[in-house]
Amino acid sequence: MQPENRDLAYLWDMREAAREIVGFLKNIKYSDFTRNNLIRYAIERQLLVLGEAANHVSPIFEETHPEIPWRQIIGLRNILAHEYGEIKVDRIYNAATVGVPELIKFLDKLIPESE
Repeated sequence: MQPENRDLAYLWDMREAAREIVGFLKNIKYSDFTRNNLIRYAIERQLLVLGEAANHVSPIFEETHPEIPWRQIIGLRNILAHEYGEIKVDRIYNAATVGVPELIKFLDKLIPESE
């Protein structure tokens, strides 16, 4: 199933934010991440962008692509945006270093080469 133009635009936004995260974290160890607010805030900002785009993907598209953890992506965005309690740095780092690269693989399969 080909994504609608709107869905494709949101997928593209998600992938761009994810790529930014990977780029920001190149050669950054966890200990550096926890001490460097600039990097941490940049990652959090891109996770917000990623989650906001995911929140706008059509429900039909979400249902046909359960391999993407839509609710977790959007949930993390909500936590970051609304600061529900303490933001756990280890969760952010794990999402950015494990979840995001995996997400890019899924998004690359869904976005046509010409995009």
